[in-house]
Amino acid sequence: MSYKIFIDGQEGTTGLKIIERFQGRTDVELLKIDEALRKDISGRKKLINQSDFTFLCLPDDAAIEAVSLVENNHTKIIDASTAHRTNPNWVYGLPELSKQQREKIKNANRVAVPGCYASGFISIVSPLVAHNVIVNDYPITCHAVSGYSGAGKKAIAVYEGENKPNEYNSPRQYALGQQHKHLKEMQAITGLTFPPMFNPIVDNYFSGMVVSVPLLSRLMSKKYSAKQVHEVIANHYQEEHFVKVMPFMGEGVLQDGFLAANTLADTNMMQIFVCGNEEQVLVAARLDNLGKGASGAAVQCMNIMMGIDETTGLE
Repeated sequence: MSYKIFIDGQEGTTGLKIIERFQGRTDVELLKIDEALRKDISGRKKLINQSDFTFLCLPDDAAIEAVSLVENNHTKIIDASTAHRTNPNWVYGLPELSKQQREKIKNANRVAVPGCYASGFISIVSPLVAHNVIVNDYPITCHAVSGYSGAGKKAIAVYEGENKPNEYNSPRQYALGQQHKHLKEMQAITGLTFPPMFNPIVDNYFSGMVVSVPLLSRLMSKKYSAKQVHEVIANHYQEEHFVKVMPFMGEGVLQDGFLAANTLADTNMMQIFVCGNEEQVLVAARLDNLGKGASGAAVQCMNIMMGIDETTGLE
């Protein structure tokens, strides 16, 4: 069986990466819009309603508009924007979230793909809350570093341009007012009472990210050592293919104790590391912001919705 696929926003970074992941697949037929009609509502509407699956790789307002163009019951929408991630009528597209989540995605007509930072954060924090390692009102701080590919076309052009400002050669912290667009889903999906303090950094390399959450044993529901936290998270993800918990302290994986952010570029993998001691615990997720943090996650959700091997096109 061949599925008709339309990517609304096919010229953006995520859209192009989704197209890349379809290379060699015979079970999908891409419906491509003429360049001149890329922003034409009637042209987009026609292809959305012809498709079996439409990916939305658009700004939030445009994604909401695109959903309003659906006039049938068979077109399934996979939205990579922020617009619907906390909408109760949509299914959150993180199959590893729980044993029930994959089934929800399989039966869904509307799936919201997680944000890149949020994917790492939720994969760390959700099992800790679910298994009562931390309580819902734990005062969480999250630090994250990402390659510049997640910053959008304009920023990419600056990073790769001839006249790049000197400060672009260094890590640059942003969203200093604690209003980052991923915060809503980071709080809602994990069930936290309060949003985390979030400190994202964009750096001078193309893709890949590490999302880190430091924890204090004395503030947990009961005292857990780093080793015990590792056991909880490892058990939670033991049957997952794309989310792997690395050996405690990154033994045999980390070179000289350094956790690099770009080693999973071009994959749909996520690695989780747990380090620390009896009093202080650091949990970190490493992933590709364009992979498990965007296009890879979107294709994985589509595969699940098709009822096929979810690794198809992602290995």
